[in-house]
Amino acid sequence: MQLEEFLNNLLTQSGVSGYENNVASAVVEGFRGLYDEFRLDPLGNLILLKKGEGRGDEPRPRVMLAAHMDEIGFVITKVEDEGGLRFSNIGGIDPRVLPGQEVIVHGKRDLMGVIGSKPPHIQDHDEAKKAMKREDMFIDVGLTRAELEGLVSVGDTATIYREPIILKDEFLAAKALDDRAGVGVLFTCLEELSRMRHLADVYCVSTVQEEVGIRGAIVGTYSIVPDVGIAVDVCHADMPGVPEYDTVPMDKGPALGFGPHVHPRIYERLVKTAEDAGIPYQVDPSPYPGGTDAWGIQMAREGIPTALVSIPLRYMHTSVEMVCLRDIKRSGRLLARFISGLDKDFLEGLKCF
Repeated sequence: MQLEEFLNNLLTQSGVSGYENNVASAVVEGFRGLYDEFRLDPLGNLILLKKGEGRGDEPRPRVMLAAHMDEIGFVITKVEDEGGLRFSNIGGIDPRVLPGQEVIVHGKRDLMGVIGSKPPHIQDHDEAKKAMKREDMFIDVGLTRAELEGLVSVGDTATIYREPIILKDEFLAAKALDDRAGVGVLFTCLEELSRMRHLADVYCVSTVQEEVGIRGAIVGTYSIVPDVGIAVDVCHADMPGVPEYDTVPMDKGPALGFGPHVHPRIYERLVKTAEDAGIPYQVDPSPYPGGTDAWGIQMAREGIPTALVSIPLRYMHTSVEMVCLRDIKRSGRLLARFISGLDKDFLEGLKCF
């Protein structure tokens, strides 16, 4: 399976935080032939293991690669008499992008719907000057309250509906690229490793519930106890109207995080690996490490040597998030070469921070 086909399938799956089962099934199928074992942990993390080439019974080093597979979405909070479904958000969503979005309501069966609100023609003067609040919006599936009885209940979830769009020059726009683009990096990495030799056992973890508190990474790391943990996520890409110091360019390679959550020796090895292999890369200063799985990995157990590799992405937390496929492929190649070059001396040195 090619990366483009894998991502197209993955990005059409619905999987808000806490409800990632469909996504996990698609990952297992898409990675088939690239791993030796897989399991789901009690929280729902999908853990794929590709074994290394250790000698005899000697313990093999463990490398954990983590990318979260959950997406932002909605939960139904009330069914109005007219049939409108009031909702709250799961994860961080800018309400200004919601009016007019197509959604899928996951009730007893999936129902297509749209997010509606009062049209500008009938808003009063003060309303017209302000952005619409989420509390003033509703999901309309075209049914009355009586018809919805038994189909949709308070507590059911909803996700944005959007087909991936292939743009020019290997650019891709879709919902949930934060962070299924990262899962695509893991896919590419294991494909590359299938043609390489490596000492370490590689645990590719599609984590859950990142968008509501980095929960999956904490639990997964506690279970695996890796010697090295690398989070793969997205960062803000260059776009009009945003200062350069807040973004990194697209199509210039992965952004390597550097900050208090990143072990300096892993960062240095990633840089050297990229330069030796001719893989373009960028530096992404990360003084506030709390927003990705890297924080969860670093803080597990007694502390895990951690790094962060990010894919530049435009329009984060919208239905048209955008990446360059070349950046995903470069990131996967970089991680594969980093893993294949690991030896015991390097790993031992990580203990001397």
